[in-house]
Amino acid sequence: CNAYLKTLEDLFIKELERMYDAESRIIKMLSTTAVAATCWKLKKAILTHLLETEGHVMKLEQVFECFEGHVTGKTCKATVGLVEQGAEIAVEFAGSPAINAALIAFLQKVENHEIAAYSCLHEWALLLGYPEAADLIAEILNEETAASQTFGELARSTSNEEAFCRYGWEDADSGGLNVAAG
Repeated sequence: CNAYLKTLEDLFIKELERMYDAESRIIKMLSTTAVAATCWKLKKAILTHLLETEGHVMKLEQVFECFEGHVTGKTCKATVGLVEQGAEIAVEFAGSPAINAALIAFLQKVENHEIAAYSCLHEWALLLGYPEAADLIAEILNEETAASQTFGELARSTSNEEAFCRYGWEDADSGGLNVAAG
């Protein structure tokens, strides 16, 4: 094997660094997103996930300890873009009946990014023979999956309908659309 080729372990460490950066950025983003939300159930879900995310940072630090490495936090450009998009959404839909649906859609994008990254990291930790790291990453992955499900349930149970109905588009007699309303 060529000594200059990058290994799976190199990839694993770089992705851990990116996710450490991502979680740090997401902590800040969740605080501002909770302020932008107008639904108390959504605010509560965001703040609950904020506490979990703070725990994710600590778990990632524990994973780095398995490698006797220092946490550097390589910039996660995907999260930078997602956070910028979330800020735009919060401004664009502020005061709109669709604000909560818009925030949930954004939050689910963030969660799906994290789920994809942690799924890979978990698999790689197992392949590389790091069971403690794999266990910690699995805990994070489970919490990210649960958060995505919670946000999805909130969208289906309240926010999507609220965004749709407040515009006067609901009418049971016309299959849900009332273009004359308004």
